[in-house]
Amino acid sequence: MSCIICVPRKPWSLPFIAVPREVAVLRRILRLHLDVWQVPEVVDVAQVCVSELASNVITHVGLETPATLAVSMNGSYLRVEVHDPDPRALPTLVQPQLDSEAGRGMVLIDVMADRWGIELHADRKVTWCEMATELPLTCVHAARPLIAAVDDLLNSYRAKRGAGLAGAESEPLALVAAEEAAIDIIADLLRWMQAHGRDADEVLDRAQTYFEAQAR
Repeated sequence: MSCIICVPRKPWSLPFIAVPREVAVLRRILRLHLDVWQVPEVVDVAQVCVSELASNVITHVGLETPATLAVSMNGSYLRVEVHDPDPRALPTLVQPQLDSEAGRGMVLIDVMADRWGIELHADRKVTWCEMATELPLTCVHAARPLIAAVDDLLNSYRAKRGAGLAGAESEPLALVAAEEAAIDIIADLLRWMQAHGRDADEVLDRAQTYFEAQAR
């Protein structure tokens, strides 16, 4: 999966009331977000985990308990959390009987997720699980202000060259246009430095050194 210009994957949360009909809503909303995040490989597992975590709140904390679903990226792992206000009612990993209709929630999560755990706070607990995605470890999940600013600058240069609007091209063509715009920007900056009496080669060498230091 290409992640040269990464899809923003900002953490998000959604308050909900712990009732059975809300579980389907949470599953649907989660799928929509994960489709946008381009991590189809974990959608099904994440939906099962959300169902079990929300159902645990209903069963062990209480019907109509106010809770919150929180979803984020932890490196290349998708992290799913359910927050509820009772730090005493802890999920437990038990092996249910074959004819049991309950008690399978954390067993499913233990089998399907790569890791899970519980965080206790004075006023709440957080039950979480994480699933490995196929995203590279170097993927930038949140659109940093600097990256957003560079995107704007590249788009303005692309417009000056007469290139198509962002998003109107296929990915390879968009990257080629962005590369050409970046070259224009670098050349214009070097000409500006030269016009102000600076050595363009020295500036370029310093920029290369700074870039390599940041990349480590």
